[in-house]
Amino acid sequence: MHVPVQAIDREIWRDSVASEGTRLIPEETPLALTYNGGTYAVMMGTPQNLEDFAVGFSLDEGIIRSVDDIKSLDVVRLDEGIELRMWLAPEDAARISERRRHIAGPTGCGICGIESIAEAVRPASIVLQGQTFTPQQIMAAMQAITPLQSINMQTRAVHAAAFWSPSRGIAALREDVGRHNALDKLAGALARGRTNARTGMVLLTSRVSVEMVQKTAAIGASVLVAVSAPTALAVRTATAAGITLIAIARSDGFEVFTHHGRIAAHSATEIIDVVA
Repeated sequence: MHVPVQAIDREIWRDSVASEGTRLIPEETPLALTYNGGTYAVMMGTPQNLEDFAVGFSLDEGIIRSVDDIKSLDVVRLDEGIELRMWLAPEDAARISERRRHIAGPTGCGICGIESIAEAVRPASIVLQGQTFTPQQIMAAMQAITPLQSINMQTRAVHAAAFWSPSRGIAALREDVGRHNALDKLAGALARGRTNARTGMVLLTSRVSVEMVQKTAAIGASVLVAVSAPTALAVRTATAAGITLIAIARSDGFEVFTHHGRIAAHSATEIIDVVA
């Protein structure tokens, strides 16, 4: 069934006592992305916000340069999964062969199916200067995510990616069983809403691997904040891309790994105290 959450019967064992009941758990569905009649990739994901996913994936993969490059988009629900059928102009469709994926991507996969090491570690786009934020704004942005995670509040089993700006707060939030999918969905939501990503921060409820930095750079955001730690390659990629990478963002503070200059200078002492 193509609904994001399912109620499943289960037997419960607690303190050596058995009982029965149901639990809400997230659905996981094959999502096929097709362009001009040909399948590019099949990813496992949550069947929600699929138009956002199709647009965001296409942008983050470099298949399109703008949401306007997609001439039509149909969500076709089949018994075994969902097809996201897109039609592009011939000159745009030609870019598909440059980075075609040949295997299905499991839920935890961000760069499965690419053909070379060079593609896996390709340089991220260089972001523009962006905006400066205070530690208080960063903390407030991360704290605003939890109440908006409707699927995770039901299941405790999905990731979220959100965009926060000083003028709008959380402008968009998307959830998925795959953290990469959640970020692709966010990218699509921002593109479809014509949101200027340079005005705010991308927020993640997951760790930061290299492809999460690459996708953030493709979105055009200059600040990325995550609740978990980054990989070393993610830090190097963020440094090269000009992205301020903030991680281990918890209720008591956060750690800044790259491009510290976007953190308001008058709060430098506070940041040092947090990191220490």
